[in-house]
Amino acid sequence: MSALKLTQIGNSVGVILPKEVLARLKLQKGDTLFMTDSAGGIHLSPYDDAFEQQMAIARRIMKDRRQVLRELAK
Repeated sequence: MSALKLTQIGNSVGVILPKEVLARLKLQKGDTLFMTDSAGGIHLSPYDDAFEQQMAIARRIMKDRRQVLRELAK
């Protein structure tokens, strides 16, 4: 566990993440970081689980209905 310092950023307060954490999460400046409340505290991840589930469903529909989507695109 490491301590993170809060810093003033305009009218907001931000957290500075050490480069080791950024490397572990495969994040760079400008990337989006998602925060989820969990029973053990707050979970940070480089992707949104709910969005990933929605995209998996969308990919399945696009695969199953490929011909219909091609016709609609015309």
